Amino acid sequence: MRLRQRLENLPVGQKLLAALLVLLTTVLLVANLTFISAAYYISQESMAPQALQTIGRLISNPNLAAQALNSADNAQSLLKELKNYSPLRAAAVYDSNGDRLAQLQQGDKLKLPERFKNVETWRLIEFRNTQLISIPKAGKESGHLLLVASSELPTAFYTGTFTASAGILVFSVLLWLVVARQIRRLITEPIYQLEELSRQVTREEDYALRAGPGNNDEIGSLAEAFNTMLSRIEAREQQLKRARDDSQEAYSQAQGMAEEARHTNRKLELEVQVRGKIEKKLTGFQNYLNSIIDSMPSALIALDEQLYVTQWNQEASALSGTTLDEALNQPIFLAFPPMKAFLPKIKHTVEQHIVTKIDRVTWVKDDAPHQYALTFYPLTGGAGRGVVIRIDDITQRLSLEDMMVQSEKMLSVGGLAAGMAHEINNPLGAILHNVQNIRRRLSPDLPKNLEQAELVGVKLETVNQYLLGREVPQLLEGIQQAGARAAKIVSHMLNFSRLSNRKMAPCDLPALIDQAVEIASNDFDLTIGFDFKGQAIIRQFDPNLGPVPGTANELEQVLLNLLKNAAQAIHQRPDDGEPGRIVLRTRLSPPWAEIQVEDNGVGMTENVRKRTFEPFFTTKEIGQGTGLGLSVSYFIITNNHKGQMEVHSTPGQGTCFTLRLPLAGSTVNAVEQNLSEL
Repeated sequence: MRLRQRLENLPVGQKLLAALLVLLTTVLLVANLTFISAAYYISQESMAPQALQTIGRLISNPNLAAQALNSADNAQSLLKELKNYSPLRAAAVYDSNGDRLAQLQQGDKLKLPERFKNVETWRLIEFRNTQLISIPKAGKESGHLLLVASSELPTAFYTGTFTASAGILVFSVLLWLVVARQIRRLITEPIYQLEELSRQVTREEDYALRAGPGNNDEIGSLAEAFNTMLSRIEAREQQLKRARDDSQEAYSQAQGMAEEARHTNRKLELEVQVRGKIEKKLTGFQNYLNSIIDSMPSALIALDEQLYVTQWNQEASALSGTTLDEALNQPIFLAFPPMKAFLPKIKHTVEQHIVTKIDRVTWVKDDAPHQYALTFYPLTGGAGRGVVIRIDDITQRLSLEDMMVQSEKMLSVGGLAAGMAHEINNPLGAILHNVQNIRRRLSPDLPKNLEQAELVGVKLETVNQYLLGREVPQLLEGIQQAGARAAKIVSHMLNFSRLSNRKMAPCDLPALIDQAVEIASNDFDLTIGFDFKGQAIIRQFDPNLGPVPGTANELEQVLLNLLKNAAQAIHQRPDDGEPGRIVLRTRLSPPWAEIQVEDNGVGMTENVRKRTFEPFFTTKEIGQGTGLGLSVSYFIITNNHKGQMEVHSTPGQGTCFTLRLPLAGSTVNAVEQNLSEL
């Protein structure tokens, strides 16, 4: 690679001379090799075979060969006659039996065959010019003479060949020198002159220099083109000088203008800095206002006079499902389709500059109906007229208002029930007291009764026999039992209607459950759909569970709500032959005491189950329920008792409510100790 780079970097003249030298050397070598090869071929293919044939004819003369086959010495003598013949390399004489009698070797010895029968095979292997000549003998078979020609050429041949080659070489060198001289004169020197001229022009920057006239060849054309280029550069240089003078004058004028521009730019920079600070403050203030608007719980939407959106906060995006980028510069009825129904009122607000309010609108959000209040505020200012829309979610507020109204109703009903219970207690007391007096006045044990019977002339025993015959004592017993039962129901209602002071006290859960069942069994609306006194109530109470801290009347209220719901769910089942049942169980699961109310009613779907404890949510018909029973129960367990309440339900199979009440530390320890003793 380095030799190639050196050759490529040589001057053009030297490259031509080197190419010519290589060409002449190649031609000389090819000519010499061709000459030597031709001479060798001629000697081998023509001269050697002819010489061997001549020797063969001489030897085949009977006078010369008559005695050669008689003995080995005669044969050797015959071969000695051929020794001075230089083209002969070797010779051998074979007798009539095919045995070799004598041989002649000149130069390096050849291995000739011992027997004549091997001569043909040897000739095929040696690749030499050979001649096989028969030697006749009277009365016997002929003998043979094997002649082998030499493959070497005479010394004179080589001497003559090298002399001719040397002469050709000298002639070639002389011719190369003559050609090189002409190449230098015609090619190299004009190129050197052009190169020197270009260096001079570059060094002196004198574009008036010109190259001398040359021949009408490519180098002459190159010189003319170079002179033309210099002429154009000279003209361009003059133009540049004139332009330089003009630019110098313009530069002097521009300096003055630049100085003025500097002062102007400085003023502009100061103005830009002031404007940048103002814009930065405005941007910060705008971002601050946007943050305030986005932080508001109400959806705020600003519209221009054509009702296109100019402002849109995050609450508006959450309500409409349209992002800020999608809503900006869009008509309000496209950005928020539900607002299309209120376009007349929005236009009225813009035109009349009055505030318009819509108290209640129902829209669906997250697959649930929500209530919203809309307010349209007219907008005026330097940017033109417009309107601001505020949308408030009032669902929770309305629910709280409805809950407060319902709570007031429930309090009124509770107070009425307490008053009625007190009023009912008075005649019940009189009935029970009179039944007791009737029994006492029919008793024969009282002297006053006997005295009165004698006074009227009637035997008391006869009267009692009549009363027994008419089953009057049984009737009185029924009246007393019914009155006692009514008094007990009224007592339970009074206890249930009393406001709880939420003072925790140990409660016997089985007793509370039985009392809630008894209250439910006296509810006429429940007993027509479920038998609370029959075998349908299954109690599974944990004997290891002792008293649990709680408020008795509140827990009784929760259990009564669950029992009512269970009875109604069983009553709504299709008639499939399976009897309805309610399983009531308690279980110790430290640190909790668990109460479960399980039924085999219609069950609930997953959507209904998720909303079970939601206030005012009910699946009953209008007028059949308020939707507060389970929500109040959940509040009592989780808030008042710090417990847990959950529900599991399968449609068509039933529902199970689980209440967990926290155990007191002492109670838990005592229970654990009892379990360890067992």
